[in-house]
Amino acid sequence: MEKLREKSEYEGNPVGLSDNTAKAMARDLDRHLASFITLYNQYHKHHWMVEGPQFRDLHLFFEEHYTQIHEQYDAIAERLTVMGFCPTCHPKKQLEISYIEHEEEGVFRIREMLAKDMEDEKTIAVELRKTIKLAFEHEDFATKALLEGILIKTEDRCHHIEHFLGDDGLSIGMIARPEDIMEKEDKPSRSSKAALRTTTKKPVAKAKAK
Repeated sequence: MEKLREKSEYEGNPVGLSDNTAKAMARDLDRHLASFITLYNQYHKHHWMVEGPQFRDLHLFFEEHYTQIHEQYDAIAERLTVMGFCPTCHPKKQLEISYIEHEEEGVFRIREMLAKDMEDEKTIAVELRKTIKLAFEHEDFATKALLEGILIKTEDRCHHIEHFLGDDGLSIGMIARPEDIMEKEDKPSRSSKAALRTTTKKPVAKAKAK
């Protein structure tokens, strides 16, 4: 296939952004695009692998998140094309520039998956704020507005995961064993369990009638 232009080639933009602004913003947007795609794939995996009594709730919860993220990274990619750049599309290259890492292969406990998602959402929120500040400094107000909307939804997703991970709930046993969330000092030790077995009083037998 013959290329019309190289990935790194800048073709200018029709919206009056300076070349300096477009190039500065494009670098950040491309990193966001790659990171959102990484998180999208991770949420999709969690959507497939979740199981247990809360399967349906979490199955739909993960689907809602990856659907929203798909819309967001599509908007970021479209903004890159407005600026005159080709978004990074190859999966290998996306992994190289993403600032979050996809979890390892394999199946993990639901709480661990949720905790990983929440940490990645937090990282994305932090990085989005940096780019919003950069957009303001470059007077790229359209990118600023776009990322502010994405940031609000990112923070919402992070907060919603925090609710799922809360220790106080009727169904805590459905997503973790009690000993997984008990404080260390609250867990009975082996010695205390043994002492409990040896000190338990046996019922006193009734005296035989003379």
